[in-house]
Amino acid sequence: MSETVEAALALLVVVPFLGATLPLVLGLVRDSVGWAVAAAVLVVEAGLAARVVYTLAGGDRVVQVLGGETFGRNDETLSSGESTEGFAVGIELVGDPFSGVLVLLVAGVSLGVLAFARQSGPHSNAFYSGYLLLTGALMGVALTGDLFNLFVFLEISGLTTYALVASGRSPAAAVAALKYLVVGTTGASMYLVGIGYIFVETGSLNMVDVSRILAGETAFLDEGLYTDPLVVAAFGFVAVGLVTKAAIFPLHTWQPDAYAEAPDTVTVYISALASTAAAYALARVTWFVFTPAFFDAGAANRRVLEFLLVLAAASVVAGSALAAVQPRIKRMFAYSSVAQFGLIVIGIGVAVHPAAGEQATTFAVYGVGIHLVGHAVIKSGLFATAGALAAATGARRVSEYAGLARRRPVLAGGMAVLGFALVGVPPTVGFIGKWYVALGAVEAGHWPLVTVIFVSTVLSLLYIAQIIERLYFAGVDVSPDPAGTGTGSPGETGEAVAADGGAGATAVATGEGSLSVGMIALAVVAAVLAVVLGFTGSELSAWLDPVAAAVADAAPEVTA
Repeated sequence: MSETVEAALALLVVVPFLGATLPLVLGLVRDSVGWAVAAAVLVVEAGLAARVVYTLAGGDRVVQVLGGETFGRNDETLSSGESTEGFAVGIELVGDPFSGVLVLLVAGVSLGVLAFARQSGPHSNAFYSGYLLLTGALMGVALTGDLFNLFVFLEISGLTTYALVASGRSPAAAVAALKYLVVGTTGASMYLVGIGYIFVETGSLNMVDVSRILAGETAFLDEGLYTDPLVVAAFGFVAVGLVTKAAIFPLHTWQPDAYAEAPDTVTVYISALASTAAAYALARVTWFVFTPAFFDAGAANRRVLEFLLVLAAASVVAGSALAAVQPRIKRMFAYSSVAQFGLIVIGIGVAVHPAAGEQATTFAVYGVGIHLVGHAVIKSGLFATAGALAAATGARRVSEYAGLARRRPVLAGGMAVLGFALVGVPPTVGFIGKWYVALGAVEAGHWPLVTVIFVSTVLSLLYIAQIIERLYFAGVDVSPDPAGTGTGSPGETGEAVAADGGAGATAVATGEGSLSVGMIALAVVAAVLAVVLGFTGSELSAWLDPVAAAVADAAPEVTA
């Protein structure tokens, strides 16, 4: 049984990587084979994910070391002559309840967005090769147990995302992809410097071994390395690199352009998973490599954590405020992601803060895990709904949404439900995640953070209410100019909208065209899930109990 699950861990990464070659190879024989190949590969991927998650549901931890090699300080390097176990090297894949959250998200979102892509496009075989490559890289981020391999998978996902953003083939998409490339590469370089420092100090990059060495739980160290200046600097570099990829203010500048200018299919996919994977990586490294004890070991350690919390709080406020003033729907939702990931980073920091007791840590872990799931569902649904409305009516600005609820009641209803979930209105999943993060901050005595969360909720309500007011209560049904002559919506440019959201198409979507069942279904399913998951708070918390217990157990005996 365990060998089967271990094999499934490897296959979750290998299958999409191998599948990514098929659209290009088969494309030499037949055009437009990419979607069918991607569908077949992702159905297999979903089955593998279900198998792994079913095993992890019991709180089990499954490890697969590919190759089984070891290295590190062994008998010959110990002056005392004591024997120790070697350190793992190579690719170690780890499945646990926390990684299971991301595995399930990647498998589910990848398959769901594929239904949207059937009509929306892009339709090239190269696009679907990139799509599968990105899926495999995100699975690697979820499952790797090695800090360097985490960097490799993050870079594969980053490079693939740059290409997918540019697949819109418009000048704006190319510029957005270039900005993403520059900022993303800078973040990756910072992360690489950080793990280089870790390797210099510990001689290992395996997450479990590095955690043991930093804590001094080895035969060759008399004490831990938590206060070592190079280790403190290492966390700083790693954190800055990962928050850059998670689009935390002021390192967020790549995200609004990338989301707004990418084809609709790409925006739906990366909005759900790209920054989610980076935030997950930050949580795993912070909680299980450095652990809460690191942040209680010295004043410098605590200052680094507090600086991270300040960045997160600024991201929540700035992202919400910037979203409230955006006229374009996709840019509005992009800036809201900056705020939402700031909230997740607040939860990550609160869970390991020296002032946090066991209860605060538990609540914060719950909040991070649930909000990662909730944000992926809500934001993918919002962008899918916006893309479907644009395909059906050409509307891409808030001002163009006037009266659309009468023409597209299902999509408008989905937008309303998902918007309220983004704000955090009960009983949606958005409320549960935000509530747990706020409870963690209250338990730890971080009242400024609680205030930030409240302010962001008010600002979120402001721009979501604006959308709903235009959909349902505006008295004029404004339609964009089909010919792109500039005579459409009052005060708007009347820019032409590509029928498939990109990929070089020049046709304009007007009236009731360019919609498919898959596009509508994704929007509706996301809205339903946002509500249904809101009633499963106890089940989601129970799933995360082993994660919360592991983080709390690593914390020193400190009370708020």
